Amino acid sequence: MDKQLKLLLIARLAERLRDARHIAVGASSPIPAAAALLAKHRTPGTQVSLLGSEKQSMFTDGGKELFDCAAQGRIDYFFFSGVQIDGCANINLVGRGEYPLMQERYAGSFGSAYLYHHVPNVILFCWAHSTRTLVDSVDFISAAGPLTDGVWRRGGPVALITDRCEFNYRPVEPTGSVNKDGPQVDACGQFELLSTHPGESIESIATQTGFEYDAVSEVKTTSVVDALDSVDQVLNDYVLPQLSSSYPRFVNRWLTP
Repeated sequence: MDKQLKLLLIARLAERLRDARHIAVGASSPIPAAAALLAKHRTPGTQVSLLGSEKQSMFTDGGKELFDCAAQGRIDYFFFSGVQIDGCANINLVGRGEYPLMQERYAGSFGSAYLYHHVPNVILFCWAHSTRTLVDSVDFISAAGPLTDGVWRRGGPVALITDRCEFNYRPVEPTGSVNKDGPQVDACGQFELLSTHPGESIESIATQTGFEYDAVSEVKTTSVVDALDSVDQVLNDYVLPQLSSSYPRFVNRWLTP
């Protein structure tokens, strides 16, 4: 991924975070982490918690405090990616193939199912947008997207941002219908194509996406409010020094001509 695309993604994520009070970012997420700190720079009262960081976190006891904050409604935004993401916003962090004898295994689900239901604004991200990753149905559900199943959820996905485009996520309203065996599962929500990144098109997105989705009436090229040159300046002066201890390789590659 080239630097201009990284800048665009960080800027777009930061614009999504403009109303945030507390943003939490998990491990292995340097681009969301940079976006969170950029949002904090723009709105100094914003709290940012980078899991695993000694400087950029209010937590002193690791993941347990993150889960407590989420359950108490004290986190506004979180980020998730996955080995696979499907059209119902289910994410797979375990592996590819039929469980339990999967062909490929990855780090695992950890607390994703819990956080997905508690954090009100979850932004999904995918930096390898293809039919291999964005699939019709995930092989294993680590965290389930919203359903009209009668289960109360405070949280859920609001967007999916990839290295090719940006989707909004449109949930469906619960029907409240039940049957003798319990709540009736009627439907899941749906992604809605909002914009394509420079060099992409509606056709290229359709070719590289394995699930069905809607589109806004006028799909535009992704743009940002602030010029990317000014974003780059803020990243170099303010954000990257704060990320250097948590993501040294990301920072070094950014700063290397």
